[in-house]
Amino acid sequence: MKQFIAKYAEQINGTLSGFDRLVFRGTLRALSYDQGMKDYLSNTHVLLKDFKEHVYAVSERLKTASLAAITALGRTVKYVASSAVNKEALARAIADKEKITEGPVCVLTCVEPCRSFDIYRNREAKRLEVVARPRKCLFLYHYSIHPEFGFMNARIQTWFPFPIQICLNGREWLSRQMEAAGLEYLRAGNCFAWIADFERAQALMEEQRAVHWADVLDCIAHELNPIHLEIFRAYKVRYYWSTYQSEWATDIVFNDASVLKRLFPHFVHHAMTTFSSPEVMRFLGRKIPLTGIIPARFQGEVVTDIKQRQEGVRIKHRLDGNAIKAYDKAYTQTVALLRVEATVNNVKGFKAYRPKEGEPDGPCQWRAMRRGVADLYRRTEVSQHANERYLDALASTDDTTTLEELLVTVEQHTTWNGKRVRGLHPFTREDGALFQAIGRGEFTLNGFRNKDLQARLFDTPAANPQDARRRSAQVSRKLRLLRAHGLIKKVSNEHRYYLTQHGRKVVTASLAARQASVNLLTAKAA
Repeated sequence: MKQFIAKYAEQINGTLSGFDRLVFRGTLRALSYDQGMKDYLSNTHVLLKDFKEHVYAVSERLKTASLAAITALGRTVKYVASSAVNKEALARAIADKEKITEGPVCVLTCVEPCRSFDIYRNREAKRLEVVARPRKCLFLYHYSIHPEFGFMNARIQTWFPFPIQICLNGREWLSRQMEAAGLEYLRAGNCFAWIADFERAQALMEEQRAVHWADVLDCIAHELNPIHLEIFRAYKVRYYWSTYQSEWATDIVFNDASVLKRLFPHFVHHAMTTFSSPEVMRFLGRKIPLTGIIPARFQGEVVTDIKQRQEGVRIKHRLDGNAIKAYDKAYTQTVALLRVEATVNNVKGFKAYRPKEGEPDGPCQWRAMRRGVADLYRRTEVSQHANERYLDALASTDDTTTLEELLVTVEQHTTWNGKRVRGLHPFTREDGALFQAIGRGEFTLNGFRNKDLQARLFDTPAANPQDARRRSAQVSRKLRLLRAHGLIKKVSNEHRYYLTQHGRKVVTASLAARQASVNLLTAKAA
C-alpha cells in the first residue's frame, strides 16, 4: 500500500481502511446437538411425548415478545412470501416512506429452511428420541436505525435452538461516529467521497476494532428475544458469537475523477494478465514457497472473474470461500474512489496469537484462528495485510509509457564494465522465458538468486556437477545482461537480486503484451 500511495501521492486525497459489511451469528451451543436439547427438556421437566406441544408454545411466546416493541410503536410488520426478495431494499423503502430516522423500522417475516429438532419414534429400541432435522420455520427480520451502528438488521429463528444473525455496516457506523465528532464528510452510497480530516476518520474506524462484541451483540439479542432468560430459567445458556462474514475495505480517494477513470482499466488488465494463482494465494495469506510451486496438499481452487457493474468494472479473486476484489465507485465531478476489499468467510489456515480456548489466563501462542468474535481483531489484521499486498502489486502497473517507449532502450546494445552487451528482446523465446522468470510474484519481496532462476529456466535437474556449473555460468551471464540494462540490482553482500522500478515496468508491460489476445489488441487499436 505504501508503494501505491507513493506512486500516486499527488492524485490521492486520502485513504480509509476499515469494516464494510459484518455478519455475526449467535449460537446456543449447548442446544446445537441432540443431547443438548434432551438435557434442556430434562431440566425443564418436559416429557418427550409433550415435546411438540411445549416447543410450539415457546415459539409462539417468542414471536409475541419479539414483535411487542415494534407493534407498540405502530411500525410495519410484513410477511414476505419468498426468501429471494431483497429484504433490505424493502426495509429501506419503508423507512423512506414513513420518514423513520431512528429506532425500529419494521419487521419482515419469512418462512425459510432451518435446522431444528423433532421427535423420532425408534421402533427397534421402542422409545422416543430427540433428533436434529432440516425443517422450515418462520424467521423474524428486525430492521432498525441503531443510534450507534446506523441502519442494520437482525434475524432470529423462531424455533429451537433460536440461532441469531446480525448484520451491520462499518461505513454506516463511521458516519454516526463522524457526526458525533463534528467531522464533516460527503457520503456517496456506502463510501465517503470526501472527509474533512481523513486521519481523524481513520482513528474513529480504529475504535471499531476495539469493541467488546459479546456484550454489544448480547444487547441486540435481548431485543430480538426479550424472554430468553424466562425460557432458559432452568437450563441456563447464552449465545456464542462468531463472525460469519467480514468485509474489510481500503478506500483510496482520488482528487480527480478523470485520473481514476484512466487508471482503472490498466489496473484491471494488469490484474487479469499478471496475477497468477500463487500471487492470489499470497494476497490472501497463504504461504507459497519462493519457487511458486503450489503444495500438492492444496486441494482448493483459485478463480478470477470480472463483472461489469453500473458504476464500472469489478475484478474479484476467490480462494476457499475468501476473496479479494477491486472496483471503482463514488464518481463525482471532482473525485472518485478506488476500493480494494478483502472478504473472509473461511478462517482455516490463518493463525491468531492467543491463549488456549477455555484458559483465558494461559500462555499465548500462535494457534488456529477461530470464527468467534474473540479473534475478530486478528482477522482485521489479516484482511488489512491482504489489501496492502494487493495495492502494492497494482503499483507496478504502468499507465502512461507506451510499450515501444519502454523497450526502445532495452532492445539496443549497451555496455557493462567497458564491454559491449547485446540488447534484450522480450518477445523471443529465450529472453521471454527470462522475463517470465524474474517477473514472478514470489520474487517481489525476497528477490531471486542464480539457483532460483535455474529452477525456472531449465525443465530438468542438472545431470551431473559439470552440467550444474555450466547452468550456473549461463544464468550468471543473463544476470549480468539484466544488470547492464538496469532491470535488476544486486543486494549488497548477498547473491540475491531485485527488479528495479524501471525493470518492473519493462517486465510487467512485456508480459502483459505477450498474454494479450488478438481480439483484445484489435479492440484497443479500434
